[in-house]
Amino acid sequence: MDMEKAKRERLQAKGWVVGTVADFLELTPEESALVEIRLALSKQLRERREDMMTQAQLTEKLDASPQQIAGVEVGDGEASLDLLVRALLASGATPLEIGKAIAGADLATRAD
Repeated sequence: MDMEKAKRERLQAKGWVVGTVADFLELTPEESALVEIRLALSKQLRERREDMMTQAQLTEKLDASPQQIAGVEVGDGEASLDLLVRALLASGATPLEIGKAIAGADLATRAD
């Protein structure tokens, strides 16, 4: 941890601005939290789906396009949250497991 602090101080001494992705993109705490939730759910979906079926099988099960399934698995902001949750449920996830994934999302930026 001290090395991180030293590195940050060196960068700042040379004129670099050090911050987070949320700072760079000027995200509100709510937008940042939504991104983290999407990423947590997408990760859970990808891991579950890889253990159980192919993307093509999930695509067929949900009557969705391959692009839609690929989008929800990478946390694409344009992908529907509805499709993401339906895909999780189709992969056998329970509402409790989905809630735990959301609760486990890195929402540290919400503390701002």
